[in-house]
Amino acid sequence: MAVRKHVGNADLITSAALEEKTKLRRHFGRFDIFFFLICTIVGVDTLGQVAVEGAQGFLWLIFLAIFFFIPYGLLTAELGAAFTEEGGSYIWTRLAWGRLVAGVNAIFYWFSNPVWIGATLALLAVAAIQSYIWNFENGSVAFYIVGLVYIWFSVLSAILSFGIGKWIPTLGAMCRIVVIGLFSITTVIYAVQNGLNFPAAGDFSPTWGAFIALVPLLFFNFVGFELPSAAGDEMKDPQKDVPFTVLRAMITSILLYGLPILAIICVVPADQISGKGVSAFLDAVDTVFTVYGGAADVLIKLAVVMFILAVVSSASTWLMGSDRAQAIAAIDGTGPKWLGRFSSRFGTPLNVNMISGILSTIVFVAAVRIGEGSAADAFNVMIGIVLLFTTISYIVIFPAFIKLRRSHPNTHRPYKVPGGMIGVWICGLLTTFWAVLASISGIFPGFLVDGSFINDSGLPEGVTRSEYTLYALIAIGITTAVGLLFYWIGGPTRRELVSNPEANRQ
Repeated sequence: MAVRKHVGNADLITSAALEEKTKLRRHFGRFDIFFFLICTIVGVDTLGQVAVEGAQGFLWLIFLAIFFFIPYGLLTAELGAAFTEEGGSYIWTRLAWGRLVAGVNAIFYWFSNPVWIGATLALLAVAAIQSYIWNFENGSVAFYIVGLVYIWFSVLSAILSFGIGKWIPTLGAMCRIVVIGLFSITTVIYAVQNGLNFPAAGDFSPTWGAFIALVPLLFFNFVGFELPSAAGDEMKDPQKDVPFTVLRAMITSILLYGLPILAIICVVPADQISGKGVSAFLDAVDTVFTVYGGAADVLIKLAVVMFILAVVSSASTWLMGSDRAQAIAAIDGTGPKWLGRFSSRFGTPLNVNMISGILSTIVFVAAVRIGEGSAADAFNVMIGIVLLFTTISYIVIFPAFIKLRRSHPNTHRPYKVPGGMIGVWICGLLTTFWAVLASISGIFPGFLVDGSFINDSGLPEGVTRSEYTLYALIAIGITTAVGLLFYWIGGPTRRELVSNPEANRQ
C-alpha cells in the first residue's frame, strides 16, 4: 500500500503531541459517529428561522443542499478517511498551508463555539424552560442557575471520555428524530382538521434578497461534517467509518431539515410562527399540538424537554470537536502547550474544555447584564460577528482539499470524491465559494441587496455602517492577533519535531 509523500515540516509531529496522544482511547465507532454528526449538523434552534422565510426558505434550503451540502459531505468523507490523525480540520490545513496559517485559523474555528453557547444556546435553553416549564423572572437567581447549569453540563459532557460522553450526542440525536418526527406527523393531523396553508406558486420564485439573507444562516446550519474527525485517533476505524457515516448523515440531515420546514410552511399560518418568541420551531409546535386537546399541554412540555436536550447536545458536540482541534493545535506548536494537555483519566483536552466553559460563562453573564442601549447594540453586533468566525475558518479549510490532492497524492484514500481531479476541483471551489459568500454577507450586512453593492437596510438596529465595519475589523483583528501570539508562544514546542508515525502507519 502506498505511503504518504512528505512535504517539509508540516508532515512532522511534535514530541508534545506524541506524548499527549498516548492518553487517547479508541471509543468512537460507526454508530457513535453517525449520531454525533446528526447533533452537529441538524440544529433545531434554527429550523424555525428558515421556515419563517416561507417558501423561499425551503427553496434555498434545497438549493444549498444540492450545491453546497452534498459537495461538502463528499469532500469531508475523503479527507476524514485519508488523514485520520487527531485534530481533523487543523491537521488538514496544517498539511496544506503550514502551521502558521493552520494555527491562526484554528483560533477562529474554536473561539466562536464557546461564544455561541454562552450568547445564543444558553439563552435559548433558559427561554424555553421559562416559557413552557418553569416561569421565573429575567435576571433572577433561577435565570442564572439554569443558564450556568446548561453551560457547565455541556462542558462536563465534553470532558468525559468518548466512552461516556458520546451518549450525550446519541441521546440528542434521538431527541431530534423523535421531536421532528412527532411534529411532522402532527402537522399532517393539523392539516386534516384545519386545512392546508400551502404557499402560492409565486412564493417559490427565487429572489436575491431572500437568498443573500439566508446564505449565512443556511451555511451555518449545514456545516459540521469535519467535526468527528477532530477525534480521529479515538475512532475505531476512521478509514471505513468516516465515509460510511458522512454519506448517510448527509441524507438523514436533509430529511430532518426539509420535512419539518416544508410542514411548517404548508400547514402553519405565517403569523403564528413569527419567530419573535422563544423559537420559531417551538411556536410551530405550540400551534399544531393543539390537535391533541387536553393532552396538548403535556405533549408540548415533552417536546420542549427534547428540544432542550437537542440544544444541549449541539453544544456538547461542537465543544468536543472544536476543543480537540484547538488542543491539538496547541501541542503541535501553534499555541501554549498547557492548553493542549489531555487528561490521563478521561483522554480529553481538559484545559481547553475548561477555558471554553469560562468563556461561555462570561459571555452569558454579559449578555444578561448589559441590557438596553448603545452598549447592548455594540455587544450584540460583536457577538454576531464572532459567530461568523466558524464560517470564516472554512475559507481556509475547503481549498485545503484541492491542495492535499496535489501535495499528498500518494496518501491512501479509501474513499475518493467521484470524477477524479475534475470532481475535486468542483467540490473544492463550490464549497469555498459558499464560505466566502456567507462570510462577506455576514460581515457586510446588506451585501448586493436591492441592487446596491451594500445596502444599509441590512444592518442591525442601533448601529451605523461605519460602526458595524469598525466592530468587525476589531473582532477579526483581535482574534488574528491572538492566533499570532499563540504561534509565537508555541515556538519552543515546534522546535521539537520528530517523524510522524501516522504518516507511515499504512
